Amino acid sequence: MSINGKVSNIEQVVSLLSNGCGSQCEYVPHPEQKLPSIDRLREFVDLVRAVIFPGYFGSPISSFESLHHFIGVRIEKIAELLTSQIALVRQSEPGQEESLAEDAATVAAKFIGLLPEIRRVLCTDVRAIYDGDPAAKSHGEIIFCYPSIRAMVNHRTAHALIGLGVPLIPRIISEMSHSETGIDIHPGAKIGEYFCIDHGTGVVIGETCTIGDHVRIYQGVTLGAKRFELDKEGNPVKNLPRHPIIEDNVVIYSNANILGRITIGRNSVIGGSVWVTRSVPPNSRLQQQKAVESTFIDGLGI
Repeated sequence: MSINGKVSNIEQVVSLLSNGCGSQCEYVPHPEQKLPSIDRLREFVDLVRAVIFPGYFGSPISSFESLHHFIGVRIEKIAELLTSQIALVRQSEPGQEESLAEDAATVAAKFIGLLPEIRRVLCTDVRAIYDGDPAAKSHGEIIFCYPSIRAMVNHRTAHALIGLGVPLIPRIISEMSHSETGIDIHPGAKIGEYFCIDHGTGVVIGETCTIGDHVRIYQGVTLGAKRFELDKEGNPVKNLPRHPIIEDNVVIYSNANILGRITIGRNSVIGGSVWVTRSVPPNSRLQQQKAVESTFIDGLGI
């Protein structure tokens, strides 16, 4: 084969890419392994958004009388989609397909049972934004327009699935939101009620972060890890608490970096662009200049 009169190296490239991609290759799934579908999970998220905030997401509502039917049809579709995707990520030995499908359906039913509580908490997030943002004219505007609500629907959905022991799918759902909104929240993060992300672009919240109620954070905030504990082979140890604890009624302004397993005490205000690696006691006011000049005693506060 030739391209533009020159001998093509396509066969050589194909051979190089295929080399080492046999049965032991970690970067190519085994042919018998069926992976979850990104498109189906995106449809699942769209359906969850539609039943949580009908009319704002999904099809328009023709009348309040049709609302029961509207939600019921979508709940059935959620059950079908989630059951099939959970079964894919929980593949078992041949011959166990029937019990696997039953287990997946049970988990999907448990998730559906959590939807009213997920909706209740998301409504507190909407109210938190409305109460704290003078630019917000209505709850409907926030639901329809604000990226933080889209991100939080995904997060509270993904976090519920993690709580039900579902692997992989929660991370896919969180990364969908990350791509869509620029807000990166690991599904393992625990976030309380009345949570507000203002603007949101560039926010990062790590896996083991715990956030209390009535917390407000602004764009560019990182709630991350300071360092990783390594095993004997030099690899990061998994599942250790390494991200901050943010107590109730805390405000964190834009581009602040709060790193490590430290605690930001309740009723504190963390100023913009501050780098915090030690715990801060309740009722603190930490600004950039003060942060540089502060003396920390016993790892706590200023």
